[in-house]
Amino acid sequence: MQYKEESTEHGSIQYDLNRQTGTAVVSGYRGKDTELIIPDAVDGCTVAVIGKKAFLSNKLLRQITLPETIVRIDDWAFAYCAKLTKILLPYHRMETGQGICKECFRLEQIVNENADENEKKTTDVAWLLAAVMSRLDAFYLFDFENAGTDEWLGQWDNRMQSVMRKEDAEGFSRMLLCGEEDYGSNENNLDYYKEQRRREKVRLAMLRLMHDYGLAEDVRAELEAYLLAHIKGQQTEETWKVVLEEYGDDLRYYQFLTKLGGVNEDNFQAMMEDLGESHTEMKAYLMKYHSEQHKEEDAFGAFVL
Repeated sequence: MQYKEESTEHGSIQYDLNRQTGTAVVSGYRGKDTELIIPDAVDGCTVAVIGKKAFLSNKLLRQITLPETIVRIDDWAFAYCAKLTKILLPYHRMETGQGICKECFRLEQIVNENADENEKKTTDVAWLLAAVMSRLDAFYLFDFENAGTDEWLGQWDNRMQSVMRKEDAEGFSRMLLCGEEDYGSNENNLDYYKEQRRREKVRLAMLRLMHDYGLAEDVRAELEAYLLAHIKGQQTEETWKVVLEEYGDDLRYYQFLTKLGGVNEDNFQAMMEDLGESHTEMKAYLMKYHSEQHKEEDAFGAFVL
């Protein structure tokens, strides 16, 4: 095995070269790049493997592109990459080790670099594939070759529904018995625990509705009903809390909320108060939406008269 180091714009990638097989393994990285493109060959050897822990705990990397030649990604290759949001790679048969994206909480998309990026299917499947690790904990769905097929989407939605239908308190007693949380922490409070489970469900439901390729109408209705049951003004308000606290100035989520019917006469003023002085653009959007809704209602009322 021969060691090789290749410079990047702000660092370097390390490779182990096997001259007998003509292949190379990405064995490590050091530097400050936020975006990386892994080449398909290094010094005459085909880059075939992302090695074990190759990018483990990288704190700066946001996007990485893997070549068509990759056939295996080893254990924990990208684990704990705190800012990694996007991986581009070929959707073909590929071996994957355990925990390759473990606790990459910001990972949003795993994109098929060979597909038409303007197609809705391409975009939606990229988000759904990333969520397999971050939201579903379903390793069997981390399947690049079949991602986006009807069968895969059906399995994804089945797994999602099983998560959505779990009791909010499920797992709490086991957690306490096993001592998985520190004594006195919020997680030891049942109400807090249940709220966090509802937030997880809200994030999952919003993700699937915003990337709804191949979504059956009955499943859509179930997800929409769940989100509306937890909007501002309901007994529990996790849908609103997730939008406000986690996507505070991202207009897409407020547009989604209004399209869902989650902003109404009963909760509009309370939402304005929650937004305070910190989210002026979002307040302006909701005020405009509220005003337009009133105009439509007034016009309809005049027409009826």
